[in-house]
Amino acid sequence: MLLKVENIETYIEQYHILQGISFEARKGEVTVLLGRNGAGKTTTLRSIMGLNPASKGKILFNNQEIQTLPTYEIAKRGIGYVPENQGIFSGLTVEENMKVAMQNNNKETMDKLEWILTLFPDLKKFWKKAGGTLSGGQKQMLSMARAFIGNNELLLIDEPSKGLAPIVVEGVMNAIQELKKEATIILVEQNFMMASTIGDYFYIVDDGRTVLDGEMSLLKEDKMLRQKYLGIA
Repeated sequence: MLLKVENIETYIEQYHILQGISFEARKGEVTVLLGRNGAGKTTTLRSIMGLNPASKGKILFNNQEIQTLPTYEIAKRGIGYVPENQGIFSGLTVEENMKVAMQNNNKETMDKLEWILTLFPDLKKFWKKAGGTLSGGQKQMLSMARAFIGNNELLLIDEPSKGLAPIVVEGVMNAIQELKKEATIILVEQNFMMASTIGDYFYIVDDGRTVLDGEMSLLKEDKMLRQKYLGIA
C-alpha cells in the first residue's frame, strides 16, 4: 500500500471540515475520491500535502507517517500535487515552470521530460511562452507535467476537468491514463464519466467522512448508489 489515511480530522479556522477520512491508495492504480461539492475532497488532498494539516489521525506514505511534516518535506518524499486552480507560475515560461519543478537535470530527468513533451505536445509548442498565456487545458497539462517531472511516486490531482471543453477533457483523460503507467494517482473529480473511465477504486466522501468504497465497476453498475451519494442517475 503506497498511501494510507487513517481517520484524519482537519479544521480550517473554526470549521471542522474533515471528521473521519480513511482510505488507501494501491501502487499503480487510480484511486478516485467522489462526493458532492463541499464534502471535503479538496481538503483531504490538502491535508495529505500538509497545506491544511490534520489535527487527528495518521497519514502513512511508504509506511512512514507524514501528517506532522511541513509541506516541502512531504513533497520531497515523492508526492506531487496538482491543485484545482493548477497553481502554475503565470509570469514564467513553460520551460521555466518545468525547470522550477525539476530536482536535477540528469539523464533520467531529461528522458522523463522528453516523454512528457510527447504526452503533452502543446507544451513543447509553447515552450517559450508565458504560462499565463496558455489555454485552460494547456495550463492543466502544464500543472500535471510539473507534478510528474519531480520524481514523484504519487500524484494528487484535483478536478482536472473543471471548466474545460469536452474535447479537452478527453485529452486530459488520455494523459492521466498514460501517467498511470508511471505513477500512482489519487484523483478528485466531479465528472463521473471521466472518473469511472480511468478510476480503479473509489471512495465516497460525505460531510467530511468516507462513507463507501469499492471497485469502480460497482459504482458504474449501481444507479441507486450514484443517485444517493452523487446526485446523478
